[in-house]
Amino acid sequence: MQCQVVRERDFRLVADRIENLSSWGMLVTPSDPVVTGEKVFVSFQIPGTQEWIDASATVTRVIHGRRPNETSRKLGLEFDDLGAYDRFLLRRALAKRPVAPPGVRPGRRSLEFDLSTLAA
Repeated sequence: MQCQVVRERDFRLVADRIENLSSWGMLVTPSDPVVTGEKVFVSFQIPGTQEWIDASATVTRVIHGRRPNETSRKLGLEFDDLGAYDRFLLRRALAKRPVAPPGVRPGRRSLEFDLSTLAA
């Protein structure tokens, strides 16, 4: 999804694409470096509606794209002042969409189950 994430201190666009969205925050693909704890403004359209949300958020995680299986930089944002009604609209719209599967992380246990470990 398209969005606009603007840094509060200089109003520069730092991200323009939502990778993952919840009623409490979002994961976005940035175009400019940002540090953890920095304040930003976000603007995006609620999926499947004509409603727009404008809110402030805090950068809670910076993914630099250096680890295996990471393809690009990403920012984890937590909404600061999303109102109850906007949160309700967002939650209702997201309930109609499939849940995003967990990403592959290095060191994560295999999903295959080995029956030989139970034989002992």
